[in-house]
Amino acid sequence: MRLDDLSPAQGKVTRKRVGRGIGSGLGKTSGKGHKGQKARSGGGVRRGFEGGQTPLYRRLPKRGFTNIFAKNYVEVTLTMLNKSEAEEVTAESLIEEGIISKANDGIVVLATGNLEKKLTVKAKRFTKAAKEKIEAVGGKTEVI
Repeated sequence: MRLDDLSPAQGKVTRKRVGRGIGSGLGKTSGKGHKGQKARSGGGVRRGFEGGQTPLYRRLPKRGFTNIFAKNYVEVTLTMLNKSEAEEVTAESLIEEGIISKANDGIVVLATGNLEKKLTVKAKRFTKAAKEKIEAVGGKTEVI
């Protein structure tokens, strides 16, 4: 170990105290250099600013559109339904149990995995295979 290897313990480094005299090494201009936009109070540039040149996000062509009427369903698999304690599974019951975090425009049930118990599932949409698997175990599907 040498003197230049020494460093303070983790979490013991204090913040720089600027503007406290020339002897501190961070006096006078306080590490900001001389003049210029970044030396001023409130100075600096916003993200994406290119010094007045037309920024990249404005030079690139815009493509496509966003459909404001699109439905945003939360996908629920049969494996996720196995974790549910309720006999009648709805979006609200899945949120309460913490299986899903939110149901934007409802849930769509996918056939991933296998269902091991008889359930009544209420959802906006079911895939054909998911519907068959739920009914094969003796459960019911209801489109709401």
